[in-house]
Amino acid sequence: MHPISEYCERQGPGLFEEPVNTLTNLVFIWAAVEAWNLARRHRIHAWDLTLLMCLAAVVGVGSGIWHAFATPWAKQMDLIPILLFQLCFLWIYLRSCVGISIVTTSICLFGYFVVSVIMSRVPPYMNGSILYAPTFLVLVCIAAYHYSTQSKERYLMAIGAVLFCIALLFRSIDSLMCGYVPFGTHFLWHVFNGGLLYIAMRAVILHRATSEKIQFANKGHSNA
Repeated sequence: MHPISEYCERQGPGLFEEPVNTLTNLVFIWAAVEAWNLARRHRIHAWDLTLLMCLAAVVGVGSGIWHAFATPWAKQMDLIPILLFQLCFLWIYLRSCVGISIVTTSICLFGYFVVSVIMSRVPPYMNGSILYAPTFLVLVCIAAYHYSTQSKERYLMAIGAVLFCIALLFRSIDSLMCGYVPFGTHFLWHVFNGGLLYIAMRAVILHRATSEKIQFANKGHSNA
């Protein structure tokens, strides 16, 4: 199966024709490890957060496979983990941080999934970055909510939204930069997105840690 040439760095059909794009996916592994260490420091042991961290690592593996093989099946290995991470994060954030019901959260996730599928059929404007327009809008809404409601690191998700804007910029201009930067700018999409994933996981871990401390304190007062 012939490779799909979508990025400046790929100049041929070889397996390792995108070394920078491939290797920079290690940033997602870093994000997962750092989130794991943060959760351990706060003594947070929860299956949903563990799943989120695992999905962050899988995003890196899937994207690495896509940039190494550049075939249609490999592209699905890239897109599916990203969508799964988004859905998992939304579920945890809406349930834990916002506190809405399972039914409402399920409806929100279903709506986001449907919109994401529709966007995957839109022509690849902005070098394909148009696919992530719903993600950006949801992220801005979460950033505003996080700032207005959280007592700890309330700027976190706003920083995440800024990182995502920068990531989208570098993803969008990759094809325009071929004549100036031989390996393009797509690798910076990975770098800044890795930072975003860590921030997203940090936000829910810190919220969970704060909530558990409050519950413990309230329990102590009730027993006194």
